[in-house]
Amino acid sequence: MVNSISELEFSNDKSTEELSQVALLQLSDDAAIREKSSTGVPEKTGYPDPVYVMAANVFQGIRKEKSPEKVIIKYGNEPLRSSAQSEDETFRRLSYELAFSALKYQDILETILTDSYIFPSTTIPDHLSSLIIVMLYDFQDRKFQTRVLSENEEFISEVQEVENLLNSFKTKLAAALARCRIKHDALSIYHILPETVRKQELRASTLPLYAWINTCKISPEEVYINLRKKGYNEVKSVLHIDDKVFAVDQHCYDVLIFPSHLKKDLINIDLFKDYKLIFQDKSRSLAVHSVKALLNMDDDILMVNTGSWYTVAHMSILTSNNTSKIFVCGIQSQAKDPDLNLFKKMGCKNIEILRETFVNIESKDHRLRKVKVILLLPRCSGVGVSNPVEFILNEHEDTDLLRDLSQGRTSEDKLQVLAQQQYEQLTHAMKFTKVQAVVYCTCSVYPEENEAVVKKALEFQDYGVKVPPYRLSPPVLPLCSLKEIHLSTDKFFRMEPSEITNGCFLSILTRERDPSEAVSVKDVLARAAAKGLLEGIELEKSSKGEKKKKKSKTSLPKASGNDNCGIQMKIAEFLSGENKASTNQSEILTTKAALPQKNVMQVGSSTQVRKPSKPATNPLMPTLMKKSCPSRPWDQQTQFRRPRPEGKMVALKPVEIVLPPVMFPFSNSQGIRSQMPAPHFCRWIGPKTRMPGCLPTPLASSRGEKPKENSPSSLLRRPRPWL
Repeated sequence: MVNSISELEFSNDKSTEELSQVALLQLSDDAAIREKSSTGVPEKTGYPDPVYVMAANVFQGIRKEKSPEKVIIKYGNEPLRSSAQSEDETFRRLSYELAFSALKYQDILETILTDSYIFPSTTIPDHLSSLIIVMLYDFQDRKFQTRVLSENEEFISEVQEVENLLNSFKTKLAAALARCRIKHDALSIYHILPETVRKQELRASTLPLYAWINTCKISPEEVYINLRKKGYNEVKSVLHIDDKVFAVDQHCYDVLIFPSHLKKDLINIDLFKDYKLIFQDKSRSLAVHSVKALLNMDDDILMVNTGSWYTVAHMSILTSNNTSKIFVCGIQSQAKDPDLNLFKKMGCKNIEILRETFVNIESKDHRLRKVKVILLLPRCSGVGVSNPVEFILNEHEDTDLLRDLSQGRTSEDKLQVLAQQQYEQLTHAMKFTKVQAVVYCTCSVYPEENEAVVKKALEFQDYGVKVPPYRLSPPVLPLCSLKEIHLSTDKFFRMEPSEITNGCFLSILTRERDPSEAVSVKDVLARAAAKGLLEGIELEKSSKGEKKKKKSKTSLPKASGNDNCGIQMKIAEFLSGENKASTNQSEILTTKAALPQKNVMQVGSSTQVRKPSKPATNPLMPTLMKKSCPSRPWDQQTQFRRPRPEGKMVALKPVEIVLPPVMFPFSNSQGIRSQMPAPHFCRWIGPKTRMPGCLPTPLASSRGEKPKENSPSSLLRRPRPWL
């Protein structure tokens, strides 16, 4: 029982009156603030008795320990007896939130209790100290108003005792709170908290809600229609909007975003009651979508430290159209988490639970022979989430982390322990030889848990196995802003804590060859032959072919007898009037480019052709000179000419690249024709017609010499009017 002293004697009556005035002023100010800030949100009326009891037990396990000389309030080790209602999920969540709030203000609440003379003026059992702390926090949060009780509510004797005690010290508690505010020059006890914790609470109150669509039950289009019928409008951003709106996430196509103030309204609609929409932090959706982008149709997945079963369900929904199977490890028994029964309600069928912990699973386990991707969600500090309670309940259930998160930071010793565990799990995941990718995701902003762990694992990975080593791969998620592109320059995907999302770190490791290693053509052909893509083709095993190939690039192409006959046949086709020049144009241009460059010498802006010592330097000359000449001079055509109407002269234009002409023997000087190159073909111009601006074609008219018929030197000395 709690035995309180009926009257407390103060040394000065004047101070007692001043304290009462301060207390009344505090109550009036709080009431005025409450009236001004009322926007239809119901005032807090307190919690049911089982919530207080469970919150006291949680606080007992996470409270901050003090040195013996600084201990003012003693806490017992015996937990309070909880009722059957404590197993309810709603009661459980409320209890953790209340315990975490009391933990953040533990020092302030203890000061208020001692300053108001509740301690040591009353004889309070030690096992009730935790209950007094959590109920005092709720009492001041309700502005010291009386708790409203329902008729059918369960009453617990310990809770009733502590409540009566706090009500009897109501004025003194309010005065002690006012003095604490004045001492810290703070408007409220909220402003006494560290800045990191204040920012965290502010983000938690305004952070949008993220919910993914269960596409096994409903399509996204049906969800949009259903929401519009209920008065929700689709927008691009839900920030600073008080109306009923929603938006589609830019990174995950099946994730919707809602304003935070709509949560109470949303949880009561059928879409959430029937598991067609599921609330979950966006970081987990980013992780499962990254895995989905790396999968083939029949690849299996191993999920490690999944925390929330909703993450497993989301992965199952995304792979429902595949033949993939999802293995989940780390669950000791099915009774540990009753949410396993939700899989049937949500339509998940391809999930298998492994009872072993991840580090105890062998890399050659026959059950995991088809696993190609491992999703590793290691236990992390969680410094980067706005709501630590949601993070603990949904992901890891490690209440020890709440002690660090209540101060907005993690101790160095705790951080080193977490980083070592993460490194061991990541290196173990890299030992599975048939696995082709590992997705590593945390909710932390500490590099010690993120980049440092990944880089260390890559540096010390085992290169002895006969599989390609792991290398860092760029993100497979879309980068939707310049900030995201900047944060992902080193191939890590990062999201900093902000007003729209929690912090997130994501890394993808894939088995790939070093891109700096040159892959030879021989290796590529060998792989193709191994896959049966080169049936009937023999690969050259010696490197002589490569050497000959290199020499052939600098040597002249030799025309064989068959090639010459083919050329002569094409010339005959042109002479017969068939327009087939377009089909052979590429061969002609290739032949031109392959002519020897040593016979062309550029001096200033002119081009000169050296006299060859032998007339057979041109590969086309020997064959063409042996052929009989046609009887008509206008039949002296080559395959460089396209058919045109006779008697029509086309004005030619000079080109930038000039190649040596191909000459043919003629019976007399009257049949000699000069050639002029066009942009894509050459034309032969007769001597009877003279183009304006062109030199006469006979050699005698230009140099005063008589040409020698059938002489190679005279044939090569034709005038070049394009110069």
